Amino acid sequence: MNTQLLMTLRVTVAAPLNIGAVPHGTRRTVPLTGGSFEGPRLRGTVLPSGSADWVLLRADGVLELDLRATLRTDDGGLISMRSFGLRHGPPEVIEALARGEAVDPAAYYFRTTPRFETAHPAYAFLNHVITVATGDRRADGPIYTVHELL
Repeated sequence: MNTQLLMTLRVTVAAPLNIGAVPHGTRRTVPLTGGSFEGPRLRGTVLPSGSADWVLLRADGVLELDLRATLRTDDGGLISMRSFGLRHGPPEVIEALARGEAVDPAAYYFRTTPRFETAHPAYAFLNHVITVATGDRRADGPIYTVHELL
């Protein structure tokens, strides 16, 4: 399978809102406070309004991620992004991430499948691609390296 870099997306986050125990695990929402993205064909900012990650910590220790964000390109285009993913790893690594420590992303699994929608003609190609991303959880928010499947 061939891929090409679509973008690197850096997201900043606020403190999580703990909804608590729900039928399938523990639910939190994590508001996005901003961020940026840059790639060969697009660059811009993450809009904080309406953007958040709905996370579910399952009983097996896997964190399900459901990220929804609005991106604004440098030339004013708006792009809706939804991304489902999973994050898990050895307990000591996940505990270090929870404390905000820097952890080598190779020490844990963090993968997502971003999908995009836009009406902007310059970015209409996003409506027709499948992408995969690797994540790197940092204290102020994750960094996603997003690749387009060719």
